Amino acid sequence: MKIYASEIRVGMLIEYKDDLWQVLKTQHVKPGKGGAFAQVEMKSVNKNTKLNERFRSSESVEKASLDETKFNYLYEDESDYYFMNPKSFDQINIKKEVVGEKGKMLTGNLEVNISFYNDNPISVELPNQVTCTVKATDVALKGQTVSSSYKPATLNNGINIQVPPFIESEDKIIVDTRTMEYIKKI
Repeated sequence: MKIYASEIRVGMLIEYKDDLWQVLKTQHVKPGKGGAFAQVEMKSVNKNTKLNERFRSSESVEKASLDETKFNYLYEDESDYYFMNPKSFDQINIKKEVVGEKGKMLTGNLEVNISFYNDNPISVELPNQVTCTVKATDVALKGQTVSSSYKPATLNNGINIQVPPFIESEDKIIVDTRTMEYIKKI
């Protein structure tokens, strides 16, 4: 689907120079002299390289059409994560590099959205919030009453985050998967 360069947004996937690119940053520039343009920083999904490109506002680019399907997480091995389609019971495996750091947040039977481009999985989107257990955290110091004083904590999946002083080991908390930040205690 063709879109104008002024419609490019962060997170979009576009087809450019025979490759698939994810938009990391975009800035619309209107110089005093000459036409407006969009300065776009992109990362190649396949080659893992970055590219800075300048598009005139009137120029059009090809927005990648993705198929999104819901899958349930099953298990992992040394190199892959395994998912099952709950409707057709088809199983797929995705390399750990594609999922990235968020793979540590996967728990049994968690429902995720997987985006496909030309029948190849390119991204896994977790729910916005997941429940985790605090494995270890420091003891809160007496007299630390500043409201923004957070302390480090290690979750049961090995991820380190900052939590409020009243959180203790073995507490169940909700974590935002987009920012890896504490939301609330359960």
